[in-house]
Amino acid sequence: MGLRAVLWVLGWGLLLLAAPAQGGCVDLESCCEGREPKCRSTGWRPDRSYGTCYCDQACRHTLDCCHDYPLACPAISCKVTEWSFWSGCAEQCKNTYRVRQRYITQEPQNGGEPCPPLEERAGCVEYHRDRDSMCRQSLVPALITTGGYGKARRKRDVFIESEAPGYCVEFKVQSLTPNCMVENRPHTRWMQYLREGFTVCVECQPPALNSKFQRCYGDGIEAESRNQILQWHAIGNPRCRGTWKWIRQMESCSCPSVHSFLFI
Repeated sequence: MGLRAVLWVLGWGLLLLAAPAQGGCVDLESCCEGREPKCRSTGWRPDRSYGTCYCDQACRHTLDCCHDYPLACPAISCKVTEWSFWSGCAEQCKNTYRVRQRYITQEPQNGGEPCPPLEERAGCVEYHRDRDSMCRQSLVPALITTGGYGKARRKRDVFIESEAPGYCVEFKVQSLTPNCMVENRPHTRWMQYLREGFTVCVECQPPALNSKFQRCYGDGIEAESRNQILQWHAIGNPRCRGTWKWIRQMESCSCPSVHSFLFI
């Protein structure tokens, strides 16, 4: 081995001996968020070079962390509680929302997984303003099904003398979604008979007839609803819905069977 080679080996040996045995983030005793130029030490880097290295979160991306960063600054992911129970509707008698929440029990550190959403919302409608009054009917969609279901139900149910006899409401259909007219399944074919401009009859009978208020939800009978456009939804196809106008209330329905429906 030549003299030059011997000197080169000795030089590297002295450099290695002069380097601290540990260094890095353990000696710094600090772990910083984001990119922090002051959060640096001296030690071995991932590329096996020795020199200035960092102990901040950004060093994972810039690849200049100190060799002991994972040990000194372990990634801690966010932790949250279980979901709370759903709240009540944000407002009464409106198409509004309800809320459930969860809370952070451990903030993320050192590049750990961020926190998931802490709040969820879902659609909500309150049908009662309080214990003694119903919501305005213009804000409550009527849920309807074929009138044939009501006939079958009366055959199966045991008659109770104390039950109210029910009533019928006439509406004029103002609009409906195209999904109503393409239904061809046996149990939803009745939706094809809902048409703009047609007069339809909707019967209110138990058990849809509320025993306390003697009303069906969405019947539009209250005076302030009679000149308004009211909403209806067809049971069996959530995409079949529309609007209609209240015409009159009757003791019994007189529409043709294909235009006779039932409140649910």
